[in-house]
Amino acid sequence: MPAPTKAQLAQNALLSVLREEDRIRLEPHMLALETKADDVLIRAGEDVLDTWFPCGGALAAFWLSDESGDAIDVGYVGREGAIGGIVSNGHVPAYSTTVVRIPGLFLRIKTSALEQLKIESLSLRHWFARYSDCLLAQVFQTSACNATHTIRQRVAKLILAGLARTGEREFPMTQEQLANMLGVGRTFISRVIGDMRRDGIIASRRGTLVIKDEHALRALSCSCTRHIENHFDAVLHGIYPPPA
Repeated sequence: MPAPTKAQLAQNALLSVLREEDRIRLEPHMLALETKADDVLIRAGEDVLDTWFPCGGALAAFWLSDESGDAIDVGYVGREGAIGGIVSNGHVPAYSTTVVRIPGLFLRIKTSALEQLKIESLSLRHWFARYSDCLLAQVFQTSACNATHTIRQRVAKLILAGLARTGEREFPMTQEQLANMLGVGRTFISRVIGDMRRDGIIASRRGTLVIKDEHALRALSCSCTRHIENHFDAVLHGIYPPPA
């Protein structure tokens, strides 16, 4: 597990805009790891020993399960953010499980090391506190979205999230992943994806989604993506990936 290069650090927006002295503080404590889809980064109920920074097109999700074992994603983090001790302020138990949804590079730092660095640097502490506010806003918005918007709107929103974070019109995402991310049956997703293909909005092949008409996809999506983009822009300008 090698230490990250400067190029890898630049693939996470939060890290890329830190002051040079703060990046120098972080670098010796970080490791670069390649992940696979469905890798578990943090388990609910366990202490948050590590903090993770998705890079490039990698995407992680917070998910909660009920007594029956059914689970639903309640928030997503890509290159605009981080997961773990950055918001928990120590080794307190995690409330949700965090899993990799789109595989790729993640940078890892021990939460204990991050906490010490935040004590040493007021600017680092304030910067990550502002991100915590943005992450909470995203969770609030996702809860409202799950309660009020159609599966079709939510599928469009997730595909747009993939576009924003990867910067590519083609990225790995299967119908099974979409079903798990939304907490709905595979048949519902198959019907929605089929309609989108028929309308020329997307194409799909071998576990890859291809966006053919971004304008139509945005028209189909709910307004939640725009609300999150606007809040990030107000609190952490330039961090959230802009529309392609």
